[in-house]
Amino acid sequence: MLRLQFYLILLVSTFLIVSCKNGKNQIAVKKPNVILIMADDLGYETIGTYGGSSYPTPNLDKLANEGMRFDHCYSTPLCTPSRVQIMTGKYNFRNYIGFGLLDPREKTFGHYMQEAGYKTYIAGKWQLLGNAYQQKLAGDRIGTTPEKAGFDDFCLWQIDHLGSRYKDPLLSTKKNGATTHQGQYGPDVFLKNITSFMENHKDSPFFVYYPMVLTHDPFVPTPNNKEFKGFDAKSKINDPTYFGEMVEYMDRIIGEIIKKTEELGIRENTLILFVGDNGTDRDVTSSFNGISIKGDKGHTTDAGTHVPFIANWKGKIAPKSINNNLIDFTDFLPTLMDISGTTPTSPVPLDGISFYQQLLGNNFQKRDWIFCHYAPNWGKFEPKRYVQNKQWKLYDTGELYNLAQDIEEEHPFSPDNYPKEQKEVLTTFKGILNQYK
Repeated sequence: MLRLQFYLILLVSTFLIVSCKNGKNQIAVKKPNVILIMADDLGYETIGTYGGSSYPTPNLDKLANEGMRFDHCYSTPLCTPSRVQIMTGKYNFRNYIGFGLLDPREKTFGHYMQEAGYKTYIAGKWQLLGNAYQQKLAGDRIGTTPEKAGFDDFCLWQIDHLGSRYKDPLLSTKKNGATTHQGQYGPDVFLKNITSFMENHKDSPFFVYYPMVLTHDPFVPTPNNKEFKGFDAKSKINDPTYFGEMVEYMDRIIGEIIKKTEELGIRENTLILFVGDNGTDRDVTSSFNGISIKGDKGHTTDAGTHVPFIANWKGKIAPKSINNNLIDFTDFLPTLMDISGTTPTSPVPLDGISFYQQLLGNNFQKRDWIFCHYAPNWGKFEPKRYVQNKQWKLYDTGELYNLAQDIEEEHPFSPDNYPKEQKEVLTTFKGILNQYK
């Protein structure tokens, strides 16, 4: 009898030990949720944590204070080139077919996250299928739709309909198609759909990509403004005095998303990334560390390409972290692949460098330079190609700028008077410009 009891105890103990070990392994390998939020037309000078004082951004400031603020993240100067780059991990000379279009042959971070077992959702601005004019400019090529770009579900402005993005928005969902939400505000509809998706998939790893419509023009009243109720969404109003309240509303939306992760009990297993897609609109001037900075969207200056980037992962990223490394928009896809455990399968090599280890405090893998191939094929914006680090910037035309002393790029060095002490850097930059053609 005693012997039988002994074997029973041994058997139960063994079962419990194995179960605990398996449980620990399951916890250890549980994939984190990822929420990537990208503001539209928002330079780094607009955010409080960077030194901006024109607009209150308490939720973003807190997100940075409790996580990591990147001080040297650079985009392209215009929305579509940046979106194509961040979604594919490649420089634009490889895959940019025209403004407002994403090449349907491209594999995006949505596809990779699906392959890793993630439920994927996108809300906000699409503008990647192209309208008739954009498709004609691109040589009669057509972009792609969200479900073909790796997203299980969506709520989006401007797939194949235009309409308003703010009041009375015309938005498309997978379930209902294009619908006008009379009397509502686009960002509120996106938020509702995002949080609903999070609720439905809180027990599974999910990837939410939220390319916001805020703070792009038209600059119009938000629901926080008493003018909103009587505002005609079809009016042609575009007044930069509304920009500040649009920034505040954007910040509030982000705060609600963070709050939802806490309510669902998934805050510590959710990586939140916030970034701007390009510099601020040229009609907007903001106060930044005691000086005024005019937005330079569409142009390749610092004010057109230097964007805010904040990462927050409670319990993983050390609070109050300041990251001074260079970050390129091609770096986001390989980072997501590292986090989700996938490997590249694209026939064309990725150009990005994962910053996943940097989030955890390890800086052994980092960039020495940023490359930009900017061929917007839109408006009067001029194509440009350049390489830069934090101090120097070299265009393929030969113009060299010392960014530490000439951030607005008003005083170029010509090839016959390049600083001799920068010979090694310039040799590297020239090699990159020759390589990426």
